Amino acid sequence: MKMFLVAGARPNFMKIAPIYREAKNYGAIDCRIVHTGQHYDYEMSQAFFKDLALPEPDYFLNAGSGSHAVQTARIMTSFEELCQKESPELIVVVGDVNSTLACSIVAKKLMIKVAHVEAGLRSFDMSMPEEINRMVTDSISDYFFVTEESGVENLVREGKPKDRIHFVGHVMIDNLFHQLGEIENDGRRIKSSTSSLKEKYSEYAFLTMHRPANVDSRDCFEEIAGALNIISQDRPIFFPVHPRTQKMIREHGIKLSDNIIQLPPLPFSDSLYLWKDAAIVLTDSGGLQEETTALKVRCLTLRDNTERPITVQIGSNIIAGTKKGSILSAYKSSMQADPDTFSVPPKWDGKASSRILDILADSTGKA
Repeated sequence: MKMFLVAGARPNFMKIAPIYREAKNYGAIDCRIVHTGQHYDYEMSQAFFKDLALPEPDYFLNAGSGSHAVQTARIMTSFEELCQKESPELIVVVGDVNSTLACSIVAKKLMIKVAHVEAGLRSFDMSMPEEINRMVTDSISDYFFVTEESGVENLVREGKPKDRIHFVGHVMIDNLFHQLGEIENDGRRIKSSTSSLKEKYSEYAFLTMHRPANVDSRDCFEEIAGALNIISQDRPIFFPVHPRTQKMIREHGIKLSDNIIQLPPLPFSDSLYLWKDAAIVLTDSGGLQEETTALKVRCLTLRDNTERPITVQIGSNIIAGTKKGSILSAYKSSMQADPDTFSVPPKWDGKASSRILDILADSTGKA
């Protein structure tokens, strides 16, 4: 069976890596990587392939940037041409980016089966482009691979057949455990570009922020920055700055405390080496909400909602909102919590990829 693994943005790479590694154990599955080029600069794309021990993609679509419509159209046009030439039997899409939506639509119209990894997640906020991508992709997928029980509930509520919904755990956690092993086993901790920074500070917070809703609006960004500046008086904050965020810092004239230590975008292993031992992580990322949960690290989500409710239900993650007062209140509550009391969701055990490949192999008769 010829199977395409589609990746377009940085989190996708982390999710396809464990699936690709596991697929090597299935002789009848010809697994090929399609990089749509949705994120195309070196630091946010090629470096991550190297960091995750992934080979160069088999196909590169070079979609580039643009509006949602322009980018999605470019991906669809290029991916249609590729599928017509190569005739895959299955495409696997992950997450909720434009590449996920575009390639799913193309495949379905060409009668190619679609498997959605991270299916069923819902923020119930239609102002988020990712929510639209999630819902449309799930409306046409053939296999639903779910990370948490709320995903199953959402898909059943939406009328999806129960026999196509598979609660398998989370490939992002598979990758997390793999990377932890790499850090421990191959000395990368010593070579890490962040080692000296970590050694300098005994306690610190870790921050990521890039969502347009947070950084494109000056008023919203200033509210968040005001809270971060106060928090940084309590402990320094390590902040790898996304290119989009860096641009908006300049355009808005955002003033950040010297205790907020701005870093360039980091490879996954260097980022992990920092945040795994942080006193608290502050983020607007979906993936970090889950990864901190898996390692029982305090997390503040700088958003008004989350499509990962299990991270809140078990106590490691607090939805802080985007107002200065709500963020500071959430920070105080989070720092009072004992991480030893946190729990880890079911099946977040590093074996999601093997469950996915078993299901696909069994359903196609090609183990």
